[in-house]
Amino acid sequence: MKSPTIFQASTVGRREINEDRVGHWSSPGSVLMAVADGLGGHLHGELAAQIAIDILGAAFAAEAQDKLPDPASFLTRSLATAHAAILRESAKRRYPDTPRTVIATCVVQDGQAYWTHVGDCRFYLLREGGIHVRTRDHTVVQRLIDEGRVPEDAVSTHPYRNRLLQCLGGVTTPAIEPVSSVRLEKNDVILLCSDGFWGPLPAREMVLALTTHPLAVALPELLKLAEEFAGPDCDNISAIAMSWNQSA
Repeated sequence: MKSPTIFQASTVGRREINEDRVGHWSSPGSVLMAVADGLGGHLHGELAAQIAIDILGAAFAAEAQDKLPDPASFLTRSLATAHAAILRESAKRRYPDTPRTVIATCVVQDGQAYWTHVGDCRFYLLREGGIHVRTRDHTVVQRLIDEGRVPEDAVSTHPYRNRLLQCLGGVTTPAIEPVSSVRLEKNDVILLCSDGFWGPLPAREMVLALTTHPLAVALPELLKLAEEFAGPDCDNISAIAMSWNQSA
């Protein structure tokens, strides 16, 4: 597989520590990307995020000698393994509450993107200057939007915007989103990001920057914009993007 262009960035924002983790790994025929956002409302969210990223990376190294035999199965199994590993580590350290994280992850292989998520980290596929695909958050607000009870633009301002329905490391086993896939087209951009990134940014600015500028220029600028727009309550901000430079 011809190497695609990938760029990642993360910043602490106005928080004391960065509980986000970002990673990407590659083999001759496959690429894996992930963004994890440790939950600040629970102890050691950064540990949960790190465990999830480490599990994904180790599993990819073990299974993708050239390509992954089954990308969808790989993603589902790896997230389930990460959830169990977080619980084990919490018990080992005798924490009074389990560390927790949300995550979005994607495999690109054979010209296809495969993705899943747990929580409110997002996957976007940008195509021809617009949002072709984006994941639906596992949050109370997203459920209210889907039910038609609040408008779409309420997602970043609603008082329940941080109430999650799914995460890794919680007392309830997460219902991992079924893996979706799509055939990539030349100049597609894949974006994985935490809510600290997508929350403050107008979608049109995000899409315009990532589809008209090199990722190494666009992504740092978008992180700065997200921090400016978020103001004094700015969360950790993390994102990874891939520019697909091959024809379908």
